[in-house]
Amino acid sequence: MKDRVMISALLLAVVGFGCLAYGYFAEPHRLVINKAELKIAGWDAEFDNLKIVMLSDIHGGSNGVTEERLRQVVERVNEENADMIVMLGDYVSESIEDQPVPEVGLKMPMKTIADGLAGMKARYGVFAVLGNHDGWYNDDIVASELTRVDYKVLRHEVATIENGGKRLMIFGMIDHLKLNKPWKQTSADAKAIVDAAGQGNLMVLQHSPDLFPVITGDLSISKDLKLMLAGHTHGGQVWIPVLGNPVVPSSFGQKYAYGHTRQNNVDLFVTSGIGCSVLPFRFMVPPEIRVLTIRSK
Repeated sequence: MKDRVMISALLLAVVGFGCLAYGYFAEPHRLVINKAELKIAGWDAEFDNLKIVMLSDIHGGSNGVTEERLRQVVERVNEENADMIVMLGDYVSESIEDQPVPEVGLKMPMKTIADGLAGMKARYGVFAVLGNHDGWYNDDIVASELTRVDYKVLRHEVATIENGGKRLMIFGMIDHLKLNKPWKQTSADAKAIVDAAGQGNLMVLQHSPDLFPVITGDLSISKDLKLMLAGHTHGGQVWIPVLGNPVVPSSFGQKYAYGHTRQNNVDLFVTSGIGCSVLPFRFMVPPEIRVLTIRSK
């Protein structure tokens, strides 16, 4: 009996070590392209088959995210011939985790990150919002570098694209941690920005999915809101069979951790992103480029 216990313990230790090794040396260095189709009621036919490439949580300099990886991301994205590319925040990674202040420094300079991500092409362009790590470092520096490489950074503002006389409004919100007003006021402020932009289907870009219930339902910022795209959660970064994601950086736990959700007649899609944060591991949640095709339902 004692021998069996020892053998079982040894096997568990070997399996555990193997999982840790895979989570550090293998999975963060993978890059997968995951595709999905969303059918959205009321989506303007002029934007039927809109192809969106989602990128999030680059975290330049984190495990697996080298300059070579950034160039690979650009190459793979351009192969998709997207109509629109959206980047959903957290481009930087602090050199000392959990000390999010500018004095700590970065694992990779923001200029290097922007240069590595330069050159992505899409019919309607590349739109970016900022994340919590960008804010902890310096929003202005991050935005300036992304603008330098010809990407449109939206900081609580609306951009519009047009086709066949119809408009699609893209509302890029500031990071959720900067929206420190009560939910009702946050929704009202956002609604005012959207109302001033005019008419058309509305898509929201926000770093965190936690704002989803704040801008939909009774607090809806627009009757034309059709879709919200987000990152931040890393898909939990680690997924364990049976247990799921042990840690998800969301006030809603695993509810908005990853993938497609429909609530209050609005669609939400959350990507698992590219880099690592806090811990340099990914397990069963590989870095992804997410490709969405939007169709009229």
